[in-house]
Amino acid sequence: MASQYPPSLRIHLPLLLLLLQVGFILIFLFFISYDHNNKEEDLAIYPALQDVNVMVVSGFAFLLAFLRRYGFSSTGFTLLLAALGVQWTVIVDGFLFNFSGGKVKINLQSILTAIMSVTAVLISSGAVLGKVNLLQLIWMAMVELTAFTVNRWIAVDILKIGNHESLMHVHLFGTYFGLMASWKCCHSLMPKLEKQRSQPVSDKFAMLGTLFLWVFWPTFNSALLKDGVEKGTAIYNTYFAIAASTLTAFSFSVATNSNGKLCMADIQTATLAGGVALGFPAPIIQHPWIAIVLGLLAGAISVAAVSLSQKCLESAIGIHDTRGVHYTFGLPSLLGGIVHVILIVIDNWENLSVLGYSALIKIGALSLSIAIGLVAGVTTGFSLKCKLWKAVPVKKYFDDQAYWEVRQRFSPAILLQFKKSRDNVAIKTPCPLLYLKLFV
Repeated sequence: MASQYPPSLRIHLPLLLLLLQVGFILIFLFFISYDHNNKEEDLAIYPALQDVNVMVVSGFAFLLAFLRRYGFSSTGFTLLLAALGVQWTVIVDGFLFNFSGGKVKINLQSILTAIMSVTAVLISSGAVLGKVNLLQLIWMAMVELTAFTVNRWIAVDILKIGNHESLMHVHLFGTYFGLMASWKCCHSLMPKLEKQRSQPVSDKFAMLGTLFLWVFWPTFNSALLKDGVEKGTAIYNTYFAIAASTLTAFSFSVATNSNGKLCMADIQTATLAGGVALGFPAPIIQHPWIAIVLGLLAGAISVAAVSLSQKCLESAIGIHDTRGVHYTFGLPSLLGGIVHVILIVIDNWENLSVLGYSALIKIGALSLSIAIGLVAGVTTGFSLKCKLWKAVPVKKYFDDQAYWEVRQRFSPAILLQFKKSRDNVAIKTPCPLLYLKLFV
């Protein structure tokens, strides 16, 4: 089937991508150079960079491939957004954090920070998945990464939040940015469209993405930590938390299902809740049982919030969340942020001045990320409604054929004959010849 958007895909898209890449080349040419001062330290983080790269690109690409007719777009668009986002984030982050003497010095940590920042875009794309075209996604990624990097700059330079902790806000920021963008630029889908549903093959791909994310999440939560003790503690705690959230996901999925069976959507999302929740407090939790309890709570909230979140967001407010990023990333991350503040209060109980200041800063940083995410998401959602982007009509939601060359094995005429034959309707073509046409 031919694309319904020739001006968007055949003219605007190639031109936009080419202009962006040429612009990146010019910026790198005049302003950016490599920093070779700490070669050993730089190379030491390369294994972590590879883990995070696999997690972000492969994990999210497959996690978003649960729609039955949107697999090409879910995986392909994720790769494009990651490649685009890393270059843009290195530029923006470099000018805000590492600009001096007219030059930006970058190293492997700059690339690692950029890859982790791209997670915000991939989370947000889950909220608008299948409802926006590639031009809209590119614009959304550029705006969101700029807003998130500015949010990090405020947290690090003004609120004096650590670099690692500032990046752990990526789940909250990406969730609420995506929800607001979906609210303003996409139509609410009540009742649920048939193409929005999954099928066994697409669910297997989504489960593969969950496995990638599950395996590499301890690296994500510890990659930017400098202190060896904190890094090890974060790895231990994250692993125990995602193990606990996995058991909880299986338990609650059966308990909350009307047929008493496991729901694949619950397993794909709630098993990751423990890793998301440990983003903030992973380095400071000193007892494994606390991490396990937090993973249990995160998994339970994720499963329990599925039906409640859909009712509140879509039915009451009109926000359609395709992948369910609110209960996959938003709520567990918010839980982790609250627990982080509680742990700081407990650790500094005897020093009231430190206690009050630290708690206020952490709460302020959380509120800042949510507020900037909401405002930037609403603004971006309004801009995505511009006619320039050739917005997708509802009838073309969740369909690869609008963007990709999808080859069908059987012609529509043969498939129609097969359907009639199956329903015992008399047709001219003999049944043996029909099967020969189908499978030869």
